[in-house]
Amino acid sequence: MFSSKSKNSDAASVPMPPVPQQKRAVRSSAPSIISADLVVSGTLTSTGDIQIDGRVEGDVRSAGLVVGDKAFIQGEVLAEDLTVRGRIQGSIRARKVLLCSTCHVEGNILHEAFSVETGAFFEGNCRHSDNPLSEEAGRKTTEFKPTAVAPVAPAAPVAVAPVAPVPAAQPMMRPADTAPRPAATFAPLKTGG
Repeated sequence: MFSSKSKNSDAASVPMPPVPQQKRAVRSSAPSIISADLVVSGTLTSTGDIQIDGRVEGDVRSAGLVVGDKAFIQGEVLAEDLTVRGRIQGSIRARKVLLCSTCHVEGNILHEAFSVETGAFFEGNCRHSDNPLSEEAGRKTTEFKPTAVAPVAPAAPVAVAPVAPVPAAQPMMRPADTAPRPAATFAPLKTGG
């Protein structure tokens, strides 16, 4: 029944449809990990994913970046996809940014897509860009820092007239011919029950 050569040869001659090739970013299967006990001074650059659980004193550039709960980055961050659970001090440029509830971010964010969970701490400016990773966007990131307000000249002094001292308050006295009022009395309510 299944062993017929004519059926097998027919099945082998049927052309298979071509498998469409999908464009995929070149990423390694596992992220590079900066462990909690590691301190890095300098720039980190990767075409793949990075997970930081330690401390980085410098810039970080990667395709995907996860900043762990106890992690700290002091420098500029550039990534395609950024998830922040820890602390960042510095500017962020990323296509997709997620600030989780445990994060603490101090710096400007230039993004294409941006989401914030309840409880996240963010202090800085946030601005949308169609291409936040371009060099032109990088130059503009420094341009939208808050500007200092020009100091206001002090007003001319105002002359104040001296004020006479206020005498101490005297207790109010009731005239001697007025009898004190009796205290109010209340009768209990009778219930018809």
